[in-house]
Amino acid sequence: MIDLHFWPTPNGWKITIMLEECGLPYRLVPVDIRKGDQFAPEFLAISPNNRMPAIVDHDGPDGAPLALFESGAILQYLGDKTGRFYPGDRRRRSEVEQWLFWQVGGLGPMAGQCNHFRNYADDPGQYGIDRFTNEVDRLFGVMNGVLKDRDHLAGDYSIADMACWPWVRIYKRYGVDLNGFRHLRAWFDRVGQRPAVRKGGDVARELRPAGPIKPSKEAAAVLFGQRARVEQL
Repeated sequence: MIDLHFWPTPNGWKITIMLEECGLPYRLVPVDIRKGDQFAPEFLAISPNNRMPAIVDHDGPDGAPLALFESGAILQYLGDKTGRFYPGDRRRRSEVEQWLFWQVGGLGPMAGQCNHFRNYADDPGQYGIDRFTNEVDRLFGVMNGVLKDRDHLAGDYSIADMACWPWVRIYKRYGVDLNGFRHLRAWFDRVGQRPAVRKGGDVARELRPAGPIKPSKEAAAVLFGQRARVEQL
C-alpha cells in the first residue's frame, strides 16, 4: 500500500494518474493547502519543502518503507518499481527524462506563475501577466512542434506525458487557446481518453472549489505567505 499525500492540482494529478495506470493500491491522504496542512510537522517530516504530493511506500526497496517528495522523482520511482512507462533502455529512458525535466523545470513553473498572476494576484501588473502568458504560449508551441510527428512526447506513452498532461489540462487559466496548437490539442485529447487518466484526474474532485478560483484572503495568506508561516513553526 502506498500513502499518497495529495491535493487536486496538476502536480497531484501526475501521481494519481501514474498510480491508476500501474494499478497500484494507494490510500489518499488529503493535504488541504488552503488551510496549511502542508506545514504540519508530520507532513514536513516526509516533505521538507512543504509541498505536495508526497508518498510513503510501505513496501519500498528491500521491503522497508520509503518516503519521497517531488512529483518528478515520484514518477521515476514508481516507474522503476513497476517497470512501466519508464523504459529501461538507456536511450529511450533519456528521451523520457528530458521531457520529464522539461516539465519540472519549465512547463510547471511557468504555467504556475501564469496561473498565479492571472487568477490569484491582487495587483499583478500587465508585465507579469504578459511575461508568463507568452512563455506558456511558447512552451505549448514546443510541444506542438514535437507532437507533429509522434503520438507522445517521448515516442511511446510514458511518465513524460503524465507529467505534462495535467498542466495542459488547465489551459483556460493561462489565457491561451489550445485550439491554436493542433498537434498538442490532438495529444491532449488522446491522452485524456485513457481510462486511467480520466480516473486519476477525477480523484478527490469534490475537494476542488466549485466557485471562483481566487482564494479567500485567509487562504491566500496561507498559500502565498509561506516563509513567514514556516518561521513561526
